[in-house]
Amino acid sequence: MNEGNTALTWHVDLSDQKLPRLLLRLAIPSVIGLSINALQQALNAIFVGSLGAQAIAAVSMTMPIIILLGAIGEGIGVGTASFISRHLGAGDEAEASRGASTALALAAPAGLIMTVALLAILRWVFIALGASPTILPIAIDYATILLPGSTLMLLTIVSGFIVRAEGSTRFSMWTMLIAFILNAALDPIFIFLLGLGVRGAALATMLSQIAAISFYTGYFIKRTGTVLVSISQVSLRVDLIRQLALIGAPATTTSILAALAGMFLYGATARFGDDFIAAVGIAVRILTIGALPITGFCIGSQAVLGFGWGARDFARVVKVAKLMVSITVSLSVVYSAAVVAFARPLVKLFSDSDNVTEIAVLSCIVFHLFFGFYGIQSFVTTMLQSLGRARLSAVVSFARQGYLFIPAVLLFPGISGFSGVLASQAVAELGAGMIALFVMLRQFAELRQGARDP
Repeated sequence: MNEGNTALTWHVDLSDQKLPRLLLRLAIPSVIGLSINALQQALNAIFVGSLGAQAIAAVSMTMPIIILLGAIGEGIGVGTASFISRHLGAGDEAEASRGASTALALAAPAGLIMTVALLAILRWVFIALGASPTILPIAIDYATILLPGSTLMLLTIVSGFIVRAEGSTRFSMWTMLIAFILNAALDPIFIFLLGLGVRGAALATMLSQIAAISFYTGYFIKRTGTVLVSISQVSLRVDLIRQLALIGAPATTTSILAALAGMFLYGATARFGDDFIAAVGIAVRILTIGALPITGFCIGSQAVLGFGWGARDFARVVKVAKLMVSITVSLSVVYSAAVVAFARPLVKLFSDSDNVTEIAVLSCIVFHLFFGFYGIQSFVTTMLQSLGRARLSAVVSFARQGYLFIPAVLLFPGISGFSGVLASQAVAELGAGMIALFVMLRQFAELRQGARDP
């Protein structure tokens, strides 16, 4: 009886006809959860920043590797969330359960393989990224401790997608909140009190991941949600795995491109010195803080979009899409304006070096010039994933950090130096937003036509 009450407490009815209320009930916990993740990254950066420019530069150069690992979990998670929400909308809970269980079974070995491979070539990776002799040993210390916990990170990511896809976004929020509080408490203890430096920051992050996966494990064991996750539900059916892979592949590729984009960005910046790497790292973190809440709203809408698509209720999908566009665009425009206006005090939170501050302020302003388009780009990608349109979602999601950014960051710095590094991000942001806007208008027209046809 208690377990049933708990399930009702965490679960949200995806068929609720009051769409604004439904979206807010799903999205706000996701926004809070991902905002907590952004704050966790910012807090780590603030603590590490007090150790000097080399320390924050080393941690910043590790981010592309972490993004690369997270790409596997995000790809599996996105494919699974779309699969679950569409099958729940069609009333097939058994198939949704098989998809969730199979996804977790795939995530664990994938994480182990990636961890072993990266540890074997870690020094070469940092050298390829342009790490200077002063940064290299710090970056290796940080990554060597953080990487062994990456399998837990993958399982946590996939578990979060499963829980949110069935409407239990509040459970995911509280799990991330507890992990953040633990990380925030352990950071100063390990970094300063125990004198572990950047290794302490990595250890605190890993322990917070252990706490998060423990909560998700308890959620599944107690069968708190609609979807049943167990070994008995794991299926090796080719068609099931293919569905998970096809929808998740663009998300995985997008995250891999983000990792490569980060590598190219820091590689292009490294030629100008450690202060420039630290400054760009700060600007990227501030950009991420703004992006994650918007992503949280999109993730919150994914279950509703997929559920409506599975039920063939196209009018409902259009209503959700319009509401989400208004929210995400408003958030991205307001955030970009706020960062441009208050760039200096924001940067000062991360560094007390005058030179790093000046470079980071300029970087923040340029990086956020066209961030207002991010709301469109993020939502359109999520919508296409929810509807199972993998190829079109790839066209939109690959633009911002892939086929627009990478050529620009390779070409522009050779023409105009560090200004070219900054311009590459602004051009990619603008171009990706315009592509997303065009695709969105086409999709709206198709959905309206589907709603009119019997």
